[in-house]
Amino acid sequence: MDLPVKRTPGCPFDPPPELADLPPMGRLVFSDGHHGWLATSHDAVRTVLADPRFSTRPNLKHSPVPAGQDRRPAPPGLFAGMDPPEHSRYRRLLTGQFTVRRMRQLEPRIERITADRLDAMAAQGPPVDLVQAYALPVPSLVICELLGVPYTDHGFFQEQTADLVQLGTDSRRSVAELTRYLGELVRRKRADPGDDLISGLTGELTDEELTNVAFLLLVAGHETTANMLGLGVFALLQHPEQRALLDADVDNAVEELLRWLSILHLGAPTRAALEDVEIAGELVRAGETVSMSLPAANRDKEVFDDPAALRLDRPGARRHLAFGHGVHQCLGQQLARIEMRIGYRALFERFPTLRLAVPADEVPTKDDAVVFGVRSLPVAW
Repeated sequence: MDLPVKRTPGCPFDPPPELADLPPMGRLVFSDGHHGWLATSHDAVRTVLADPRFSTRPNLKHSPVPAGQDRRPAPPGLFAGMDPPEHSRYRRLLTGQFTVRRMRQLEPRIERITADRLDAMAAQGPPVDLVQAYALPVPSLVICELLGVPYTDHGFFQEQTADLVQLGTDSRRSVAELTRYLGELVRRKRADPGDDLISGLTGELTDEELTNVAFLLLVAGHETTANMLGLGVFALLQHPEQRALLDADVDNAVEELLRWLSILHLGAPTRAALEDVEIAGELVRAGETVSMSLPAANRDKEVFDDPAALRLDRPGARRHLAFGHGVHQCLGQQLARIEMRIGYRALFERFPTLRLAVPADEVPTKDDAVVFGVRSLPVAW
């Protein structure tokens, strides 16, 4: 079967309808001709993500989309492409930087960043592009402060990371540019450390390792959250009855938006079987790659009642797999939750009459990117 990669035309919040008709584990021919699998049920996806018999090493996996093919071993520090025990070493070093307690200590600063961006929006006056004025700057400022990246350089890394998640483009130039920039930053931090994550790890990692760790955190730290902020606001503007529930339990509202939107939608993540493993009644042979559909898993009717509906007060919304599962579960998930909780609430408190400035079907979406979102979101109030 072919892997559905686009959202339903005219209904950008819904995954391709054919995903609902697929079996929990189905055969999939990958872009390079590899015969692997597509997992779509919540149980199958969760099982694969938690099973150590499946590897995340890029040299063992095949990609369901041509732009994702890079079957070289992960370089030192790029721990997302490593299995334990190599992965465990980096994860342990970083876990202390991303504890719930430390993330909560950042809340006053995130609230200040958010308020400053809202002030700028108010001064500019409607209409404004919410993506450029709010959804991108907020997580960019936060991750810049956390890593010790000068915010004056945010335009550069936003441009490079946007290229990285765009399908059909050669990302090697962006990778090289970001690596060069971060390598220079690491060397400056080693010579003159500050109170930031990169400086705190200079005594534990080599320049190459720290450059790649920073690369991973910088890209992951703003691209996904920025898309969730923009797309989440679009969804709430389209569902005013749900928007009214936002303040009642903003924590649960964020979990439901994460479930319902599931912005990683192009057969990500993937794992390679290290040995024969039975999943959902199917035998996955050693060497075969399993691609996983998070949108399908997060709308599994066996787990979520009326899964196609957006319900901010949904019981059990936190059972979603938007942040993955197992040892590779998103390291910065608590930071993302805080940014979304503060970001959504503050925006609608400041602009309670916020509305789209163009018809909904004229809002451009990222149908050709690994991370789904809106390219721009013109709003008024």
